[in-house]
Amino acid sequence: MVERESREGAMDDVDAVTREVLTASRLLVAVSARSLSAVEDRVTLPQFRMLVVLSTRGATKLVALADLLHVAPSTAMRMVDRLIAAGLADRQVNPDNRRETLLRLTAEGRRTVEDVTARRRTEIAAIVERLLPEKRRVLIDALAAFNEAGAEPPAPDADTAPSPLGWE
Repeated sequence: MVERESREGAMDDVDAVTREVLTASRLLVAVSARSLSAVEDRVTLPQFRMLVVLSTRGATKLVALADLLHVAPSTAMRMVDRLIAAGLADRQVNPDNRRETLLRLTAEGRRTVEDVTARRRTEIAAIVERLLPEKRRVLIDALAAFNEAGAEPPAPDADTAPSPLGWE
């Protein structure tokens, strides 16, 4: 009987945490959408994800990019074509294997990632500033544990932010 109650209590805890994470994810999606508002005529959220991956990984093959984004190569190709048309990405021949094409950001694509990420960081910082210091410390520990459980690498500090959103 005690074991069953323990499992039920654990499930209630998992449900409560899941509910709070879902709520937080809604907030973060809203922040993400607002941060993209200045470029929404050129970039969708999935396309921005692609730009971030290219920003953090550098020149990447289409199949690898599709795998990283969990989309079909044909979907990734359509996204790349749109980003190229918008002047945010381009193709280059792989110098190590001339039969392969690599995809990379243009200077405008890199600026777009940097600008959107800066807007996102500013809005998140404003939300965090409204928390009491002790709540911030608890949130740091909780989010670090959550990110570790999800195998997400830590984001860089604001002054050393070479990889937007911390993606490696």
